[in-house]
Amino acid sequence: MLFDLPLSELRAYKPDRQEPADFDAFWAETLTDARSHPIDARFAPVDAGLATIDVWDVTFAGFGGQPIKGWFLAPHDVGASPFAKNGRLPCVVEYIGYGGGRGRPLDWLLPPSAGYAHLVMDTRGQGSTWRSGDTPDHESESATGNFPGYATRGITAPETYFYRRLMTDAVRAVEAARAHPLVDPTRIALNGGSQGGGLALAVAGLVPDLLLTLTDVPFMCHWRRAIEITDDDPYHEIVRYCKIHRDQADTVMRTLGYFDGMNFAARAKSPALFSVALMDTICPPSTVFAAYNHYAGPKEIEVYPFNGHENGESIQVERKFRRLAAAARG
Repeated sequence: MLFDLPLSELRAYKPDRQEPADFDAFWAETLTDARSHPIDARFAPVDAGLATIDVWDVTFAGFGGQPIKGWFLAPHDVGASPFAKNGRLPCVVEYIGYGGGRGRPLDWLLPPSAGYAHLVMDTRGQGSTWRSGDTPDHESESATGNFPGYATRGITAPETYFYRRLMTDAVRAVEAARAHPLVDPTRIALNGGSQGGGLALAVAGLVPDLLLTLTDVPFMCHWRRAIEITDDDPYHEIVRYCKIHRDQADTVMRTLGYFDGMNFAARAKSPALFSVALMDTICPPSTVFAAYNHYAGPKEIEVYPFNGHENGESIQVERKFRRLAAAARG
């Protein structure tokens, strides 16, 4: 059912941002600390049984210098790619939805098949819900514990919150991609859906000079409205946490302000293609439009009126690849 605002109102929905006064300082300090550790991006060749695509097992230093896994894939014949320039390729950096991990190389064949390099970032601490992962979350959780899931881990302070670590990993994934000799560092595109879309938005707000941001039904946008209008997880994990920790609601909302897609969107300058589904109760459409309408760079949005969180599926993939090809060719 259509449970949120009418589309005409969604297109104009631009709520005030509850942004902490030290938002920029917090993220500058966080990334400076991460960059005090060499990126140490290692690419170990993997025989995945593919004739036209080469695969590498990736390890790089993320938050706190902790090792983050990933996959790197590229066309075997780089020169045959229509996007190759001086032996280098544009690279799609991919972020994964909630609960999923990097899986296996055969899960990620579309971008290299289309002629791009592709770095897939594993998600620390996740990877047992719907696709396997290989990166532990080394940090301890908050002293008050957390509701099962990831959305409340360390939520009593921005310094300890799970998404501080994950968003930092996501920024470092771009730096790892730029370290590969096949990658044109001036042509980095971001891609992700749901949690992955929220990570793409965060990186777009934290990293300059990106080619393109592709964000589908992004999670982590307009947290307060999301937890007030949906009973679906992951947002509802926060509701259930606050239901028990009644005295911490203000603390929780203060923490979430540092990780709100609206605040990153307001700082993002790269061209962006969003998508939204009007029957999506997991990432409600008003939360997506809130980030979209605050997005500072050139932007477009694809609207799927009769879909839920599955969004546009292959139709949206085709639209993204057309947009990506145009950007890669310049």
